[in-house]
Amino acid sequence: MKTEFIRTNGITLHCKVAGNGPLVILLHGFPEFWFSWRRQIPVLSQHYKVVAPDLRGYNLSDKPKGIKNYTLEVLVNDIKGLITALGEKKAIIVGHDWGGAIAWALAGFFPEMVSQLIILNMPHPLELNKHLKKGSLQQWKKSWYMALFQLPMLPEWRIYSKPEAFFYRALKGWACRKEAFSDNDIAQYIEAFKDKASLTAAINYYRAVRYGNKRSDGRTWQKSPMPVLFIFGEKDRALGKELTYNTQNYCSGKLSIKYLKNASHWVQHDEPELVNRYILDFLSDYNIS
Repeated sequence: MKTEFIRTNGITLHCKVAGNGPLVILLHGFPEFWFSWRRQIPVLSQHYKVVAPDLRGYNLSDKPKGIKNYTLEVLVNDIKGLITALGEKKAIIVGHDWGGAIAWALAGFFPEMVSQLIILNMPHPLELNKHLKKGSLQQWKKSWYMALFQLPMLPEWRIYSKPEAFFYRALKGWACRKEAFSDNDIAQYIEAFKDKASLTAAINYYRAVRYGNKRSDGRTWQKSPMPVLFIFGEKDRALGKELTYNTQNYCSGKLSIKYLKNASHWVQHDEPELVNRYILDFLSDYNIS
């Protein structure tokens, strides 16, 4: 893998780049960084040009201050600009968790820039909002940390008081396959968040939800017209399987859903070979190779 620092939307994103061919952009979630895709990059880069950025605020990417710098509109513009900076008009977008939310939004607001969409354990944001707004007790129990993250400073203090315990609990503790996260892996995550600005930035993604998901440029959220692959680990402790049942309502193109019974929220870590196979098979169906 090569390391590249790419300018987009007024900031610089640290990216890992490998392979040649059609562009695939891998978007990680919380609390991860490009390292989230360490088991996918070697496989996908045999057929594609793979770019795995640290999202804004994470690891070695820029960390602008202020909650409004982490709204969904801003995050989408980062990836829109990244595609352009890489000399392309569109890309295959793969997103997990918060990266999945950004991927859904990019496909909804700028469908012309997404050739294929692959989502891992992130329901469509509008569906998640619907469940939270109607007061789904089951989902609110799973999403308790989202409420905690609205508080100023307290979440950062709690995590930084015992960072090793936090990452062990959040990653290895939630995983179905405990060996998916080695002690060395956990050390990599702790290192990536050693700059306290990284944690504040990452939590600001949640705090910025209060500003909604509308765009200032007047673009409306469309149904995703491109082929969509949705991979979901059923033992997700943060997001309920019921949030996936209405996904077709947000897609006008072909939707394929793969449920993994023995995978957690960290689906690409729990079942890397299966996830890789599903992705490659999906892309080969559309002659993307």
